[in-house]
Amino acid sequence: MPYDTEGNPFLPFAFDAAGRGWHVFPLRPGAKTPALHGAERCPRTGDCATGHRKWEQRATDDPEQIEAWWSRRWYNVAVATGPSGLVVVDLDVPKGNSSADTPSGVSTFKALCERAGQPVPATYRVRTASSGWHLYFTAPPGVRLTNTAGKLGPLIDTRAWGGYVVAAGSTVEGGLYADSGGHVAPLPEWLCARLTARQEPRGLMALPSSSRASRYASAALRAETAAVAGAEEGCRNSTLVRAARALGRFVASGDLPRSVVEEALKGAGERAGLRPYECGPVITSALNWSIVHNPQSRTA
Repeated sequence: MPYDTEGNPFLPFAFDAAGRGWHVFPLRPGAKTPALHGAERCPRTGDCATGHRKWEQRATDDPEQIEAWWSRRWYNVAVATGPSGLVVVDLDVPKGNSSADTPSGVSTFKALCERAGQPVPATYRVRTASSGWHLYFTAPPGVRLTNTAGKLGPLIDTRAWGGYVVAAGSTVEGGLYADSGGHVAPLPEWLCARLTARQEPRGLMALPSSSRASRYASAALRAETAAVAGAEEGCRNSTLVRAARALGRFVASGDLPRSVVEEALKGAGERAGLRPYECGPVITSALNWSIVHNPQSRTA
C-alpha cells in the first residue's frame, strides 16, 4: 500500500533539520535504528557504487535525497552529529529497575556545572521520548570529538563523530521528541576540555608485570581493547564478543586475571559508545563461553 507522501508528518522535520545545515537520514518508523541498508545487503549501486557507504557517510542535507527517502515510508528522523558539526549531550533518565534515589542525567549535569562554577548552558534542546534531554552544541573548530558514555557523569552520554541522535518530531514507543526552539550555542570550553581529557584505559594499569601476565597476553589485551574502543556503530557488540572470547583463553590459562580483562573491556566498550549495562552481560557471557571451551581451562 503506497504511503501518503504529502501527508507525511515526519518530512517537514527532516527538512527543518536540513535547513539548519544538519545532515539527516531515516530511522525505522517508531524506532531509533537506521532504516538504511547494512553492508550485508548493500546493492553496490547508487551511493554505494564504489563500495558500501554507512549511515554517517550517506546522511545529507540535500532536499531531493530527503524527499526521496521520506516518500517511501513515515520514517523517524536522525541527525548525524559529526557531519552536522554538532556535539549533543544526552541527559538520560534512570531505568525502571534503578534505585529510587538514582539521580537523573539532568541532575548530574547540573551538579557538574555547579562544581565547574559554570551556569547550565542555554542552547537548543530536545526533550526525548523517555523524558530525557538532548542539548545541542556546535562542535569546536579543529577538534574532532567522538561519542562518550558516562565520561561526564552517570546517565550522561555525548554524540559527535560516529554518533547520531533522534531528531525533533520523531516518535519512539508513542513518545514524542519535541524541541525547545532557539539557537544552538557553541560547546563551552570547559565541557570540551573535559571531553578531550585523556583517560587511561581502565584495567590496563592494574595489569601485573609478573610472569602471570606474559608479554603475549599483555599485547593481546591491549590489541583487543583497542579494537573494541574503535568499533563503529552496528558492530560494537560483535567486536566486544570476539574480544572477550579471544581474551578468555588467557584467563583460562591463568595469564590474565579475569577482573583485569573485564575492567579493560568494559572501559573500551564505553569509549566506543556502549553503556555500562550493555557491556557487562556481553563480557560475562563471552568470557564464560571461552573459558569453558578452552582446552587450557583449569579446574580447582
